[in-house]
Amino acid sequence: MNETIETILNHRSIRKFKQEPISDEVLLKLVECAQAASTSSYQQVCTIIGVDDLEKKVRLAELAGNQSYVAENGYFFVFCMDYHRHSIAAKMMDANIDETIQSTEAFIVGTVDASLAAQNVAIAAESLGLGIVYIGGIRNHLKEVSDLLDCPEHVLPLFGMAVGYPDAEPVKKPRLPLPAVFHRNGYQKKEETEKLLKQYEKETSDYYTKRTGGKRTEGWVTQITSSMTVPKRTYMKDFVHGKGLNKT
Repeated sequence: MNETIETILNHRSIRKFKQEPISDEVLLKLVECAQAASTSSYQQVCTIIGVDDLEKKVRLAELAGNQSYVAENGYFFVFCMDYHRHSIAAKMMDANIDETIQSTEAFIVGTVDASLAAQNVAIAAESLGLGIVYIGGIRNHLKEVSDLLDCPEHVLPLFGMAVGYPDAEPVKKPRLPLPAVFHRNGYQKKEETEKLLKQYEKETSDYYTKRTGGKRTEGWVTQITSSMTVPKRTYMKDFVHGKGLNKT
């Protein structure tokens, strides 16, 4: 055990922040940490848009489902898949890389690059006493978010991250049992997965019952099944294609 591992294992999402700004020195260090993340084939497909303009943060909060902490925090980052600069680089060399940019492989690479960069930011922020919460809700209205942030073709906002000094200490949510996510030498049998999920359903049901004083009692299996019964954000495929991404 060391401080880095303790920081990682102590993670919990923070949804209430003190109205205390984050210094430019800290912000730039967080972005440096993002850049230090692994990147596929040195492509560096992630761009981070920092938002401190209050009007824009308020609008992003509305677009993300009226989540107040998108506006009320120390700083807000938006992590984007970005092949725009690659397209510019290719044109500087009189080359065309559109077919590559439009591939599903490129889409996966860009998503992974942005996710790795964001997780570096999260760990670095928490190591400095800051709290974070990821915001997938910006994908509720990606065209409006993209327009608000002036994102050109081949730039796709993937998720946001609110960062700030915590003004709450939420209880850590129990994760899936380790054997449910770590399979040795091949995927585990269905029977073992069902056994572990039954165990986890009870554990998470007990967690929510205690946390809400009995107002909420469902476990993870019930919650996830209910939330995934109807597909969400079904406009996404057409919007992504309109950005010149994931076409082939």
